[in-house]
This record gives sequence, C-alpha cells and structure tokens, in this order.
Amino acid sequence: MGKDCGNHGDDDIRQACRRLLTILFGLALIVAIIALIVYLVLRPTHPRFFLQDATLRQLDLSNSSTSGVLSTALQVTVASRNPNDRVGVYYDRLDVYASYKYQQITLAASLPPVYQGHGDVDVWSPVLSGPDVPFAPYLGDALAKDVAAEYLILQVKIDGRVRWKVGSWISGHYHLFVTCPAFFIASGGNGYPGANGLKFQTATYCRVEV
Repeated sequence: MGKDCGNHGDDDIRQACRRLLTILFGLALIVAIIALIVYLVLRPTHPRFFLQDATLRQLDLSNSSTSGVLSTALQVTVASRNPNDRVGVYYDRLDVYASYKYQQITLAASLPPVYQGHGDVDVWSPVLSGPDVPFAPYLGDALAKDVAAEYLILQVKIDGRVRWKVGSWISGHYHLFVTCPAFFIASGGNGYPGANGLKFQTATYCRVEV
C-alpha cells in the first residue's frame, strides 16, 4: 500500500511538471507570434545615407619599392534620413573614415550621438585626416596612376551602432556599416578643385548594412 501511495505521488508530480511545461511552451509561443507580428508590421527600413559633398585638401604620396607613406585630408558632407513612419533611430556611435581600395587612409572621426525621428534628416561635415599612413607599394602605384588619369575613387565609410525606437520600446544595439563612393575628377564636377586639381564629381547614394 505504501509503495502504491509513493507511485501515485510520483505520477502527480510528473503530471504537474508536464502541465507546467505545456503552459510555459504555450506562453513562449504566444510571445514569439506577437514579436513576429510586430516585426512584420513595424519592420524598420534601413536609414538612408547620401554623400553630398567632399573636398580633397591633401593627397601626398611618398612611395618606394619597399614602402610607402600617404598623407590625406578631406572634408565630407554626409546626410542621413530616417524613412520610417513609426520607427525612430538612435545613433549611439558613428565613426567616419576614408579608404582607398579597402585600405583605411584616415583616422576615424567620431560624430555626436543623435536621435532621428520619423522622416528626420541629419547632416554632418567632418574633416578626415590621415598623416603619414603606411601605404603598400602596389597601392601607391595604383593611386599614382589614378591621379595621373585625373580620376580617383575613394570610399567614405561609417561604422556605428544604432537602436530602434517604437513608442516607448527601444531595441538593443545593432551594428551599422555605411559605404559611400566618392568620385574625384579634374574636369567638370560640382566642387572646387582640391589637391592635385581633383574635385568632387557628384552626390552619391551610400550602401547601408544593419
């Protein structure tokens, strides 16, 4: 008899555990469905970035067969727009720098944190500089050819962290990476002649990854 009572007690515990697990699974499923619905309804669109202007102030290359040094300075004007109707964007960190053929050629300039509401536009004009940056000889040869051809492409890149805001809810951090091609030419274009007689050709759209 005592053994039967013990078995009944174990069965009750197992049944209670199964009921609890079923309830927890059901709640988790409901939360997941709600989260999916909210995501599908309020799915944020990536902010849009544009490179509006760029002035090349310095581009000095010292190149040899074994090593090279590049000194660069340019000022860029970058604009960002939040295209979402119901989602705000917190830019908690934005670091801007320039690169040539995937090699970073300036130090990163930090932009101030900002909140971007629905449809808002923000514009920044940082100065990017890279004094005496070690430069691979093969890149030095390519850069010298581009300058001689009077057609140069640099990349203005933004590395940052963003959060989404929907009502009073704020998401966790997401990594933001932006790439803006900057075209410089010796004739035509919209800007004033800068280093090596090169000036900014035209405003460009940027590729945005979140």
